[in-house]
This record gives sequence, C-alpha cells and structure tokens, in this order.
Amino acid sequence: MNLRSKDYKLVGLQMLLFILYVFDPNILSLAFPAIIRTGALIIAVLGGAVLILAMLQLSKNLSPFPSPKTNSELVQSGLYKYVRHPIYTGIVISSFSLALATASVFRILISILLYILFMVKSEYEEKLLMQRYKEYESYKKRTGRFFPKI
Repeated sequence: MNLRSKDYKLVGLQMLLFILYVFDPNILSLAFPAIIRTGALIIAVLGGAVLILAMLQLSKNLSPFPSPKTNSELVQSGLYKYVRHPIYTGIVISSFSLALATASVFRILISILLYILFMVKSEYEEKLLMQRYKEYESYKKRTGRFFPKI
C-alpha cells in the first residue's frame, strides 16, 4: 500500500472526531420525546449492523486509509452492490442516530463533521480507485456513494 500524507491526515482527523464524539462535554442538550430517542437508538443499532456487515464483506481489503491495499480487489457484492462506501454509511447513521438518542447537540455537530469528512475522504478514495480498477467508473455509475441510487 502506497500511503500519502493525505491518507494520514484524513484518518487522523477521523480519529479526532471519534474521540471528541466519545467525550461529549454535554454543554447543550435537546429535549426529545422518549419515542424519538428510542427510535433513534434502534436506528443507531441498525447503522452499527451495516458497519459490521460492510467490514466483514470487505474482508482482507479492509483498511482505515483511503489508498487501496496492494493486493486488494474491488468488492462489488453484498452491501457494495448498492453502495460504494457502506462503512461510512454505517458510521454516519450510527453517530447521528446516537446523537439524537442522547439528545446531544455536540454529538449532532460531530456527526455532521464526520459526514463532511467522509464526503472529502470518499472523493479522494474514489480517484485512487479509478486509477487502480478500470471497472470502477461503471461501478460508480450504478451505485450510490452512501445510500443506494433510487
């Protein structure tokens, strides 16, 4: 794997956002009805399931870095048949839903920053994947980035 400084910066920023998310200062919280908080918690668990399933399906190709591993293959089955970045999808769904379940404005803001970071990271990653795999362009046209195309 040929890692660039941008790989390290993106993953470092991602780790920083994860750490900030865990250590919520609880400065400002919202008041949601219990039904919304419970529903959000259920959706957070589903997002976690998407994350775990996507990681298992990526298998030996899994890396925190956007640059593809040296002996990697382009996975186009399972969740990857419908979405190009289901790991990011699972993280965003889980973080945003858990933020709602805990009624944390801070976590909602961190979730928005994670989404923006994953947009930037996935754009960079896709440039590298298009250079590596000739079939990536057609794969990109038929799948959604974070959610299936309708």
